[in-house]
Amino acid sequence: MKPKSKILIIAGSDSSGGAGIQADIKTVTALGSYAMTAITAVTSQNTTGVKSITSIKPKEISKQIEFTSRDIKPDAIKIGMLHSVKVINAVIKSLNKINVKKIILDPVMVAKGGAKLIDNNSIKHLKLKLLKKVSLITPNIPEAEILTNMRISSSEDMMHAAEILIRLGAKNVLIKGGHLNSRIMQDIFLNKSEISTFKNKKIYTKNTHGTGCTLSSAIATYYSCGKTLKKSCEMAIKYVNHSIGTGPKYGKGHGPINHLSTININKKFK
Repeated sequence: MKPKSKILIIAGSDSSGGAGIQADIKTVTALGSYAMTAITAVTSQNTTGVKSITSIKPKEISKQIEFTSRDIKPDAIKIGMLHSVKVINAVIKSLNKINVKKIILDPVMVAKGGAKLIDNNSIKHLKLKLLKKVSLITPNIPEAEILTNMRISSSEDMMHAAEILIRLGAKNVLIKGGHLNSRIMQDIFLNKSEISTFKNKKIYTKNTHGTGCTLSSAIATYYSCGKTLKKSCEMAIKYVNHSIGTGPKYGKGHGPINHLSTININKKFK
């Protein structure tokens, strides 16, 4: 099997393998594409929480993006953890140089255990400068609340928050509804001309570490292969739900999901 497309991932590393760059690489690979990386930070963490975060210098992040893309041009880019104004500026500058049209932004702001991963200045900068440059932004409810300065407690609130993000310059928005207290999961996709709601049964488990990273990387992969953005969201949500439902139950805290849920091993390799 040959890779179907090439994805550049700009994100932080998760030493426990469930989220961040590690989850992104696994997702892109499991869905049949080729993953490249620009690491923005190195975290020491496990399923119970984040121990430390070490930033990578903005100049080094730019070098990773530009030098990699000069040789192997990405078909799509997934952006995850950007922890400072300087990093956001460096990434924007590099994106302008490499000129890739399909960009998915997962606005990583808070870790599963509650640790804040981005400061307020960076959030403002992300809204002002980066939002309008990307094809799609994929916040969960806490992230959408931070970005829109509003409380979200219903699917109507989610739609209203998505509309605010469009007014702020986003082209397309997918707000993930996993934090709502409901037996049916609702994820809302919205742009200036359409609104779609993806409904799925909620899977009750604490093992959901890295779901946001995985979802955005899956969307980037499907989108890079020629699917529409809406179809890419639908297929990525199915992949994530299947991966949650077949999770390996590792660790004492919020465990990882099963990124290998799409893979069947050929008989001759067994």
